[in-house]
Amino acid sequence: MPLLANTPVSNMAEPYARRWWALLVLCLSLLITVMANTSLIVAAPDMTTDLGLSSSDLQWVIDSYTVPYAALMLVLGSIGDKYSRRGALVLGLLMFAAGSVMGSMVDETALVIAARAIMGVGAAVVMPATLSLLVATFPRGERGKAVTAWAATSGVAVAIGPLVSGWLLEDHAWGATFLINVPIALVAVIGALVLVPPSKAEGMGRIDYVGGLLSIVTLGSLIYGAIEGPHSGWGAGPVTALVVAAAGLAAFVAWELRHPHPMLDVRKFAVRPFTGSMLAVLVFFFGMFAVLYYSTQFLQFVLGYDALETGIRLLPLGAAVFLGSAITGKLTPKLGVRATVVIGMIIGTAGMFLLARIDAGSTYTDFVAPLLMLGFTLGLSIAPATDTIMGSFPDSELGVAGGANDTALELGGALGIAILGSVLGTAYRDELTDLAGDPLPAEAMEIAKDSVGAGLAVAGQVAQGPSVETAQAVLEAVDQAFAYGVAHTSLIGAIVMAAGTLIVLAVLPGRRGFASRIDEPRAETSANQVTDPADHHAPRLDLRPL
Repeated sequence: MPLLANTPVSNMAEPYARRWWALLVLCLSLLITVMANTSLIVAAPDMTTDLGLSSSDLQWVIDSYTVPYAALMLVLGSIGDKYSRRGALVLGLLMFAAGSVMGSMVDETALVIAARAIMGVGAAVVMPATLSLLVATFPRGERGKAVTAWAATSGVAVAIGPLVSGWLLEDHAWGATFLINVPIALVAVIGALVLVPPSKAEGMGRIDYVGGLLSIVTLGSLIYGAIEGPHSGWGAGPVTALVVAAAGLAAFVAWELRHPHPMLDVRKFAVRPFTGSMLAVLVFFFGMFAVLYYSTQFLQFVLGYDALETGIRLLPLGAAVFLGSAITGKLTPKLGVRATVVIGMIIGTAGMFLLARIDAGSTYTDFVAPLLMLGFTLGLSIAPATDTIMGSFPDSELGVAGGANDTALELGGALGIAILGSVLGTAYRDELTDLAGDPLPAEAMEIAKDSVGAGLAVAGQVAQGPSVETAQAVLEAVDQAFAYGVAHTSLIGAIVMAAGTLIVLAVLPGRRGFASRIDEPRAETSANQVTDPADHHAPRLDLRPL
């Protein structure tokens, strides 16, 4: 067997023998791109102190990764389809590693934001490539298991990111949370060349670059407006961004309907399994990322855990992902996609409602059940939703399919942090004003209202003076105000998730909507899909509009 995997999937007479090792490489690549989203959360206090970040600065340090990540995946997935999916994976990993090296070396806010943006562009290349290569490499009969492993990896990465970051911060500066990505990315590059066979779309026409540009403008403007408006006020910039997003969406839909080879065929949104699955992914990660965002702050700032202790206490989420992933493979064939997805979303929504009971006297145990429920939902529901999205596209558009799924994931997460983060900040400021308005001078009060970290810093400064009782009163007020903000935000988020769950229930069809049919193998179908006799007669989703 040759050292490098140079034989394209389409030229193989039998299913690729090392496909499970290839899956390991794809999951490793996915792992570091998702970890980069979550590991920074526990490093935020150190970065805030070292760089002197305001709450707006910190938001953009986090979201400078998310904006290009979400906005570019559709276009870069299509480019990977056209030229080389494995080449896209390797290029994206190298770009991600380069951004990580830069982030570990700089000490200015603007340069950290730039490094995170470079990492985001690399991740936007990597993530859709992992899904498209997975589907291209595995026979139909094994795709469900492979997609479940992929989805479980994304969930585990959510929990492992803070743990690894906390472990590094025990003995190193925050730059180490960037640098750890480099050796992992290089191992993944070598693994991709040795174990992942090359793949690209056969007979694909010209790329719809106009549609791609319109999608970038629409998504980028939407995320920018959603982030900047709540933090800086709804001035000309954020309002203009949302107007541009609306106009860009209208132009994108009009262009895609007329184009003979659209970047994304918007007619697919008339197909209920596709639309329902996209909504399920978006709604779940809207709540999931927001919960992770403010739960880690509560554990660190209110309960006083350090970065490593916080990471350890998020591990139940990862364990629950494994449990949900183990169950979904057996449950989905019996109950169907709609039942499995909706049951999981109900459990996740209930977990978020539990967080509405948080108060200043809450302990870590009050977070365990919600984290377990959200992790279980991720493992149970996201795999069948992702499998449905990928099954909605022909083999020539697997990169676009992966881009669509991952865009829903990242867009949901970005909007969740932006919108629910704004709700949290407003609730915290209002409650703190009521609780600590008298003992604090106006200038100190304005600083304390910026964030819970700033509030604790003000309390520490007051403690250095003669009035220890005042400092204690401010400290208690900050804790109580932030706890109120978490509870209030969780209630709003749970209501949004409940509404989203009802919409998904209405949109996703029952088992008859996923009617089985026998398809003749398509001309572009590779040996990985046709050599197994069972695959010739494997039931496939009927994705025609209902």
